[in-house]
Amino acid sequence: MHDLSEEETDLEMKGAMGGLYKLTEWITRIAFSNILWVICTSPFLFIVLTKFLMAVQTPDAHNEQLLSNWMLGILSPFVLFPATAALFNVVRKWVMGNSDVSVFKTFFRGYKENYKQSMIGGIFYTLLFVIMYVDYTVYMTQLDGFQLVGIVMLVLLIVLFVSLFNFFSMTVHYEMKTLQLLKNAVLLTLIRPFRVFSTLIGSAVLVYIGTQMPVLFVFFLFCLMALFAFFNFYATFTKMQEQQEKMKKAEEESETEQALLESMDSVKKEENGSKP
Repeated sequence: MHDLSEEETDLEMKGAMGGLYKLTEWITRIAFSNILWVICTSPFLFIVLTKFLMAVQTPDAHNEQLLSNWMLGILSPFVLFPATAALFNVVRKWVMGNSDVSVFKTFFRGYKENYKQSMIGGIFYTLLFVIMYVDYTVYMTQLDGFQLVGIVMLVLLIVLFVSLFNFFSMTVHYEMKTLQLLKNAVLLTLIRPFRVFSTLIGSAVLVYIGTQMPVLFVFFLFCLMALFAFFNFYATFTKMQEQQEKMKKAEEESETEQALLESMDSVKKEENGSKP
């Protein structure tokens, strides 16, 4: 009995140590991926931080704020979008069960392979955001009686922003033309809004936690958001694929039944024709 107890204790220790090792491994993966994203987006993040500090210290610096907005708009397609696509390329591997891939190689392979498409998509998204935001501001502040139109523009802005989660997920998961990606990202957001908006809510919670512990922004926050976003996208994709397969199977069964009925009907006619 004494030997058995020691063996059980040893297995428990191995289980506890194995679990701790796995946890440490995942923390390292997530932190390293997040750091790579932060490094690749550092010019964009620097402008964001500068803009935030200006808003706090010199709230009347409108020209400087406008200049920083222009700089963010210019940098986004060339810096933010490719780096985010690269991050989604890493989390895609994890969600699909391939957790042992090299984070560094997977990140920069995704950066290189998706750079052009994510950049072009980023230009489209940035232009749409700027146009819709300007329209929203004009309708809400400068045109009396058009506040309802402004609210509609705000809703469209939110939908466009939320569709970004699908855009990055589809960029690394499918081989499509950029216009198809943009169209399908928005359509999927409208058709299956629950999972995408749950991603938005989850991301908002993570950002709130990050404001309480700013170190999370550097080491964990953006990678966790991408992981959650692709997990929800992949669950939606899998469910739609299963539904499509069921419909295809039902259609094939229906065709088989129809062919069988036609065959039986033909035999019946032949028998009736052979009767005197």
